[in-house]
Parts: sequence; structure tokens; C-alpha cells
Amino acid sequence: MNINLTCQTSLEFTVKSFLLLVTFLILLSSCNSWVGVTTEGASVRLATTSEISDCQRVGRAQASTRSRVAFVERGGERMQEELLRLARNEAGSMGGNTIVPESVIEEGRQTFGVYSCPD
Repeated sequence: MNINLTCQTSLEFTVKSFLLLVTFLILLSSCNSWVGVTTEGASVRLATTSEISDCQRVGRAQASTRSRVAFVERGGERMQEELLRLARNEAGSMGGNTIVPESVIEEGRQTFGVYSCPD
């Protein structure tokens, strides 16, 4: 009988630990992004292809972030915001002031064109 109680207690502890871990990961994945916008990135704006006719292409920014935290899928909107911040930061360091998405988000990655546009 003692062995049975020990096994049951151990199983309860394992299940509780697992549920606590899952709860923590869900909360973690729903938190705001830890990616901040740099000083250079703050001056970079998001545009569409129709808005860059007077701009000069500077290069390409490859933004990537985690699409999952452990086995929990991250929200698309939060991932998009994080990718935009990363692309703005990279574009700012390249001397650009405008980014245009060139691909869709795939496995936490997205490509942006970087442009220098007149004010």
C-alpha cells in the first residue's frame, strides 16, 4: 500500500509540474515582445510598393524570430510586430528610412526591401 501511494503521489507531482510548465509557456508566449526599436529603427516606416516610386533601394533585411515557444505556437500578430521591429532596426543601421515586405511570414521569417525615400 505504501508503494501505491508513492507512485500516485509521484504521478500527481509529474502531472502538476507538466500543467505548470504549459501554463508558464502560454503566458510567456502571450507576453509583449522583448525586441525594442533602436534609435536608427525609430525613423524607419513601413510602406507598400506603390509608395516607393521616388525611393532608392538600399538593400534587403531578413527578419527572423521564433514561431513557437517550446511546443506552443506564437500569435501571428505579435510575431508580425516583432518582425517589423527587427526589420526597422536593420534598415536603420543600413541607412534606410522605409521598409516594404517582400515575402509572407514563413516559420518566423520574413524578408523586407530597404529603401531610402525623400522626406
